[in-house]
Amino acid sequence: MKRQLLWTLLLAVGACGPAGEDIDALVKQEVAQQEQSVLQADSSAGLTATQKILSYNYQVQQTGYWCGPASTRIALSVRMASPPTQAQLAGQLGTTTAGTNHIGLVTSVLNADLRTTYYENKWMPNDPPTTAQRDLLWRDITYDIDRNYALVANIVAPASNHPPCYPNYTIYHYVAVVGYKVDSAGNRWALIADPANFCGDAKPYWLTFNQLATLIPPKGYSA
Repeated sequence: MKRQLLWTLLLAVGACGPAGEDIDALVKQEVAQQEQSVLQADSSAGLTATQKILSYNYQVQQTGYWCGPASTRIALSVRMASPPTQAQLAGQLGTTTAGTNHIGLVTSVLNADLRTTYYENKWMPNDPPTTAQRDLLWRDITYDIDRNYALVANIVAPASNHPPCYPNYTIYHYVAVVGYKVDSAGNRWALIADPANFCGDAKPYWLTFNQLATLIPPKGYSA
């Protein structure tokens, strides 16, 4: 109980992901390229099944500010039998008691540990996001998960827009996206592996795609 309370307080003040990092130059450079790419993309890309859920190894974050390392480890576990520990990943990410500075660090570590160049930084600086940014997010979710890659998202969750069981504060956080589905009514959903484990059951939960798209701005995700 004491550990959960400490994590809640640390997450509430932004220790898990800083609220105000200055990466404007990098964002502006890449957002235009991303929006152009989605305009050129096949609108059916990735929609090859009604539901797809990845096989992964879940861990609760071991400190209130290791949501970045824990989410990165969850994503790595999809493709690695023995991913680095949270402590090792915290070192790779440069995570401090103030959290993991920005999603670009996660992207770099994912690529380095998987020995690939697959992952890219995807920024969503507009709040609410543009239609192009939303379309790209859904395409990335389906495309990556269909190819057995999890995503990591840096989110900002105010009290008025919380995932399940979150405390009544603004939470700066990292989560892994490990599945998607489109239900019979055509509604789109994303499966979230959340290392904070606020619900206490160590289980993933489904968010509507629309809610996830509102939680990421003004941050970004690795895909």
